[in-house]
Amino acid sequence: MDRIDFDVVAFDLDGTLADTAPDLAASLNHALGSVGRRGVPPESVRNLVGHGAKALLRRGLAVTGEASEGLVEEAYPAFMDYYGANICAGTRIFPGVEQALDDLVARGVTVAICTNKPESLTHLLIEALGWTGRFAAIVGGDTLAVRKPDPTPLFETIMRAGGGKAAFVGDSIIDADTAKAAQLPFVAVSFGFSDRPVAQLGAHAVIDHYAELAGALARL
Repeated sequence: MDRIDFDVVAFDLDGTLADTAPDLAASLNHALGSVGRRGVPPESVRNLVGHGAKALLRRGLAVTGEASEGLVEEAYPAFMDYYGANICAGTRIFPGVEQALDDLVARGVTVAICTNKPESLTHLLIEALGWTGRFAAIVGGDTLAVRKPDPTPLFETIMRAGGGKAAFVGDSIIDADTAKAAQLPFVAVSFGFSDRPVAQLGAHAVIDHYAELAGALARL
């Protein structure tokens, strides 16, 4: 068994641990409909996720017309209510995730989540996935006054997880920029919600399946 020289490995959530795009797309289209807009193709939502719910709404509105802050604020409650009620209707964890997490814990690594999803919705999804208690720390997009790519939420996640040498696993330029700002090793998953080719993220390692994660971390 390869030695993993990290005390904490933090993970993004949407597009990294779980494919949440089906439920985000349904919620976005519900919110767009609430302000008289047409929906967007569900597959296109994969390239819009990463900055949080309001940014997703802003980008969805921009695709369909005007994207004023007034419209974002008007559509936001409809998005949040619908998503909260349907948070795990179509969401699925990526293949190999649970085995990879169990493997890290068995090696003495603490696992945690640092996401831009609102903290309340993050906990709701974690519970729906049957992951309550699996992560030592969970920091959401509204846990602190700042969110990724500011490195502060990642630092907070690591501290809450016990501190020590850490790495970050994510899928987007937001995650890449967060790790870079924190000066931490970054592992990118190739199957997430990135708006650009994974090779352009500047990751220290790229994995195509979670079976590759332990090996990638051991080599960092």
